Amino acid sequence: MPEIARTGSCLCGGVQFRVAGEPRRVGLCHCKDCRKTSGSAFHAYAVWPLQAFEASGITSTYGARSFCPTCGSRVPFVGEEEVEVTIGSLDVAPTEGLVPDYELWIGRRESWLQALPAAHQFEHDRVAIDSAAGNEIDPEPRQESA
Repeated sequence: MPEIARTGSCLCGGVQFRVAGEPRRVGLCHCKDCRKTSGSAFHAYAVWPLQAFEASGITSTYGARSFCPTCGSRVPFVGEEEVEVTIGSLDVAPTEGLVPDYELWIGRRESWLQALPAAHQFEHDRVAIDSAAGNEIDPEPRQESA
Protein backbone atom coordinates (compact mmCIF):
# COMPACT_ATOMS: atom_id res chain seq x y z
CA MET A 1 0.00 0.00 0.00
CA PRO A 2 1.48 3.39 -0.93
CA GLU A 3 2.35 5.87 1.81
CA ILE A 4 -0.24 8.59 2.34
CA ALA A 5 0.92 12.10 1.47
CA ARG A 6 -1.06 15.21 2.31
CA THR A 7 -0.49 18.72 1.02
CA GLY A 8 -1.55 22.08 2.35
CA SER A 9 -0.97 25.80 2.12
CA CYS A 10 -1.86 29.18 3.47
CA LEU A 11 -4.77 31.11 1.95
CA CYS A 12 -2.64 33.03 -0.57
CA GLY A 13 -0.53 30.00 -1.54
CA GLY A 14 2.75 31.66 -0.56
CA VAL A 15 3.50 28.89 1.95
CA GLN A 16 3.03 25.32 0.77
CA PHE A 17 3.81 22.08 2.58
CA ARG A 18 3.60 18.32 2.40
CA VAL A 19 3.46 15.65 5.12
CA ALA A 20 3.98 11.95 4.45
CA GLY A 21 2.67 8.96 6.34
CA GLU A 22 0.40 8.87 9.33
CA PRO A 23 0.63 11.50 12.08
CA ARG A 24 1.93 10.63 15.55
CA ARG A 25 -1.22 12.06 17.08
CA VAL A 26 -4.28 14.16 16.28
CA GLY A 27 -5.98 16.44 18.79
CA LEU A 28 -8.27 19.30 19.63
CA CYS A 29 -7.32 22.11 21.96
CA HIS A 30 -9.72 24.45 23.74
CA CYS A 31 -7.09 26.63 25.49
CA LYS A 32 -7.21 30.42 25.33
CA ASP A 33 -4.16 30.70 23.04
CA CYS A 34 -5.52 28.20 20.50
CA ARG A 35 -8.96 29.82 20.56
CA LYS A 36 -7.46 33.27 19.96
CA THR A 37 -5.01 32.23 17.23
CA SER A 38 -7.58 30.11 15.38
CA GLY A 39 -10.47 32.54 15.81
CA SER A 40 -12.60 29.51 16.61
CA ALA A 41 -13.93 27.69 19.68
CA PHE A 42 -11.11 25.13 19.36
CA HIS A 43 -8.01 24.28 17.35
CA ALA A 44 -7.75 20.99 15.42
CA TYR A 45 -4.28 19.76 14.51
CA ALA A 46 -2.13 16.74 13.70
CA VAL A 47 1.50 16.18 14.66
CA TRP A 48 4.03 14.47 12.37
CA PRO A 49 7.69 13.63 12.89
CA LEU A 50 9.92 16.34 11.43
CA GLN A 51 11.39 14.01 8.80
CA ALA A 52 7.87 13.51 7.30
CA PHE A 53 7.53 17.24 6.52
CA GLU A 54 8.71 19.53 3.73
CA ALA A 55 7.72 23.11 2.98
CA SER A 56 8.38 26.13 0.82
CA GLY A 57 7.69 29.81 1.37
CA ILE A 58 8.41 32.41 4.01
CA THR A 59 6.81 32.17 7.44
CA SER A 60 6.77 34.27 10.58
CA THR A 61 6.41 32.94 14.10
CA TYR A 62 4.90 34.31 17.28
CA GLY A 63 5.49 32.07 20.27
CA ALA A 64 4.81 28.52 19.13
CA ARG A 65 2.54 29.66 16.30
CA SER A 66 3.62 30.10 12.69
CA PHE A 67 1.77 32.07 10.03
CA CYS A 68 2.10 33.46 6.52
CA PRO A 69 3.27 37.10 6.72
CA THR A 70 1.27 37.94 3.57
CA CYS A 71 -2.21 36.56 4.28
CA GLY A 72 -1.91 35.79 8.02
CA SER A 73 -3.00 32.15 7.72
CA ARG A 74 -1.76 29.68 10.29
CA VAL A 75 0.84 27.34 8.80
CA PRO A 76 2.67 24.37 10.33
CA PHE A 77 4.78 25.06 13.38
CA VAL A 78 8.13 23.32 13.07
CA GLY A 79 9.67 22.15 16.34
CA GLU A 80 12.95 20.36 16.98
CA GLU A 81 11.50 16.86 16.43
CA GLU A 82 7.89 17.37 15.33
CA VAL A 83 5.72 19.56 13.16
CA GLU A 84 2.20 20.63 14.14
CA VAL A 85 -0.18 21.03 11.20
CA THR A 86 -3.51 22.80 11.53
CA ILE A 87 -6.00 20.39 9.96
CA GLY A 88 -7.86 23.26 8.27
CA SER A 89 -4.71 24.20 6.32
CA LEU A 90 -4.71 20.87 4.43
CA ASP A 91 -5.84 21.01 0.79
CA VAL A 92 -8.33 18.12 0.83
CA ALA A 93 -11.41 18.25 3.05
CA PRO A 94 -12.82 16.34 4.72
CA THR A 95 -9.53 15.00 6.00
CA GLU A 96 -9.71 11.23 5.71
CA GLY A 97 -8.26 9.41 8.71
CA LEU A 98 -7.38 12.43 10.87
CA VAL A 99 -9.67 11.75 13.81
CA PRO A 100 -8.66 13.42 17.10
CA ASP A 101 -7.63 10.92 19.75
CA TYR A 102 -7.41 13.47 22.56
CA GLU A 103 -8.72 16.87 23.69
CA LEU A 104 -6.82 19.45 25.71
CA TRP A 105 -8.09 22.11 28.13
CA ILE A 106 -11.56 20.56 28.28
CA GLY A 107 -12.64 22.94 31.06
CA ARG A 108 -12.65 25.69 28.40
CA ARG A 109 -14.70 23.62 25.89
CA GLU A 110 -17.93 25.38 24.93
CA SER A 111 -21.00 23.89 26.60
CA TRP A 112 -22.58 23.28 23.19
CA LEU A 113 -19.68 21.04 22.13
CA GLN A 114 -19.67 17.40 23.19
CA ALA A 115 -16.60 15.44 24.25
CA LEU A 116 -15.26 13.30 21.43
CA PRO A 117 -16.12 9.65 22.05
CA ALA A 118 -13.08 7.45 22.76
CA ALA A 119 -10.75 10.50 22.89
CA HIS A 120 -8.55 11.00 25.95
CA GLN A 121 -9.68 14.08 27.86
CA PHE A 122 -7.08 16.32 29.52
CA GLU A 123 -7.86 19.15 31.93
CA HIS A 124 -4.78 21.03 30.71
CA ASP A 125 -1.78 19.99 28.60
CA ARG A 126 -1.27 16.47 27.31
CA VAL A 127 0.44 13.87 29.42
CA ALA A 128 1.80 10.55 28.14
CA ILE A 129 -0.59 7.62 28.26
CA ASP A 130 0.36 3.99 28.82
CA SER A 131 -1.77 2.63 25.99
CA ALA A 132 -1.65 -0.95 27.28
CA ALA A 133 -3.12 -0.01 30.65
CA GLY A 134 -4.87 3.23 29.68
CA ASN A 135 -3.14 5.04 32.56
CA GLU A 136 -1.37 8.37 32.63
CA ILE A 137 2.35 7.72 33.08
CA ASP A 138 3.59 11.30 33.30
CA PRO A 139 1.45 13.39 35.67
CA GLU A 140 3.27 16.64 34.81
CA PRO A 141 1.92 18.73 31.90
CA ARG A 142 4.29 19.23 28.98
CA GLN A 143 5.07 22.41 27.11
CA GLU A 144 6.00 20.85 23.79
CA SER A 145 3.83 20.75 20.70
CA ALA A 146 0.25 19.88 21.44
